[in-house]
Amino acid sequence: MTYFRIHTSDIAYKTKMPMGLFVAVWKLIEKKLLTEDEEMEYWENRRYFEKVLPVPPYYEQGNADGAVTWFKDTDDGKRIYKVMIFYRDMAKKYGLTLYISECTEPPGEIIYEDAFQIAVIHPKSDASISTRKMTGSEMVSKDEAFYCN
Repeated sequence: MTYFRIHTSDIAYKTKMPMGLFVAVWKLIEKKLLTEDEEMEYWENRRYFEKVLPVPPYYEQGNADGAVTWFKDTDDGKRIYKVMIFYRDMAKKYGLTLYISECTEPPGEIIYEDAFQIAVIHPKSDASISTRKMTGSEMVSKDEAFYCN
């Protein structure tokens, strides 16, 4: 199984790992950088994802263990990536450099799993993770191709 994450190079305070796309766009909201219409669209998208993408239960306790989620390279995982259009568009518009990391084995101890994702703690120091900068065409809404070539 292949696992992947979309992230920035900024290190998240809670996880001490590169900040994922959802949090990176939330930080744009916190900084009041988005227009009023974009902020409304953000909340619409957030409600959608909270409905279709299971929220791991550790978030209820504030993610005290610093778990990091990775999407699965499955039909469900690919579908979620494809509908993250708004987040990729906002990242591109506001100059966030996005990276994609992937690995073929869980990159840490799995503490949560569903059809779309895994969540890991205690990153493996010997995990074989490849990371590359996402290209502009991978970030824009018109690109329907999955990240793999």
